[in-house]
Amino acid sequence: MPKRDASGMSDGLPLSATGHREAGGKLFFQTNLVNVSLPAGLPQGKADNQILGVVQALREQQPGREVVLVSKDINMRIKARALGLPAEDYFNDKTLDDGDLLYTGVLPLPADFWERHGKTMESWQQGGFTYYRISGPMVPALMVNQFVYLEAPGAAPLYAKVHEITGKTAVLRTLREYTHTKNAVWGVTARNREQNFALNLLMDPECDFITLTGTAGTGKTLMTLAAGLSQVMDDRRYSEIIVTRVTVPVGEDIGFLPGTEEEKMGPWMGALDDNLEVLSRSDGGAGEWGRAATNDLVRSKIKIKSLNFMRGRTFLNKFVIIDEAQNLTPKQMKTLITRAGPGTKIVCLGNLAQIDTPYLTEGSSGLTYAVDRFKGWPHSGHVTLARGERSRLADFASEVL
Repeated sequence: MPKRDASGMSDGLPLSATGHREAGGKLFFQTNLVNVSLPAGLPQGKADNQILGVVQALREQQPGREVVLVSKDINMRIKARALGLPAEDYFNDKTLDDGDLLYTGVLPLPADFWERHGKTMESWQQGGFTYYRISGPMVPALMVNQFVYLEAPGAAPLYAKVHEITGKTAVLRTLREYTHTKNAVWGVTARNREQNFALNLLMDPECDFITLTGTAGTGKTLMTLAAGLSQVMDDRRYSEIIVTRVTVPVGEDIGFLPGTEEEKMGPWMGALDDNLEVLSRSDGGAGEWGRAATNDLVRSKIKIKSLNFMRGRTFLNKFVIIDEAQNLTPKQMKTLITRAGPGTKIVCLGNLAQIDTPYLTEGSSGLTYAVDRFKGWPHSGHVTLARGERSRLADFASEVL
């Protein structure tokens, strides 16, 4: 590739035809800001206003070309449109154009499912589960580890997971019923259909990557923590639980925090403390001293890590919980998931309606990116939790506020 001197850049650099725009364009660097006049009403001294002035100047210099401001800053885009300047968001970092199109991990079966498949469907028992092999036009719409259910009146209910898909046939496997106290996970039972689906994923040793989304109070953190403690303390499947999250404040920042890495992360882990308190209360027969000893033992198995120091690490045989994952960028999500070593399970939790960083949307969030890219992989699963179980106040607030 021939070298270009700095003076040649003022004439523009030719662009290849690999992008979305038409071929034959050039990349220009705006270096002359002295003669740029700001639009009327905008004060001097602000970088955003200077950029808007450049956009207006380019429109005047290039009347025959389309000049569009592309920015992730929604405030700047609004200001630009108020001034009559075309503005748009980046498109290449969006996984989905509409958050409502996100894969939910759950599919209702048609009411006539048994009538269509009952006579021709092959079924068998294995390992305490019932398997159904189905075929037909519904199979192409299914994905591995997707949950299906049938709750039609007058028909036998069915709750199952897509176990495998081979050609034009799919195998459904019934679920373990975590709504029953005999299958309680660290004292926690599922209170609704989606929670039962989520616990089936969390307790499945074949699922290495799980994403759970839902509004506040749907039980994401509580179920995940209970499943992690059960598999660390009782089953000894993992050596310890690692919890991390993005440190994005909801309001004004209160400044630097003192102490070690874990002490600095302490104030960000209020949700962890709240859920540990709920789990410790579920052990009613242990007594106060027994609960205190259990809490100390549980605390020794939970490590709180900062996202800032994840680069280069490898987690071996760990149960990793990434809380508030909706605030991650796709690049940060990739950095975290690729830390997984042999025997590690990663669980991402988040609410796409509560993105706190101004440069992410539901379509460009790292959580959306992970859900979309991992759907259908045999060792991953996703569930969108629909019903809140925190309190009637929290449920009503989620609906009306």
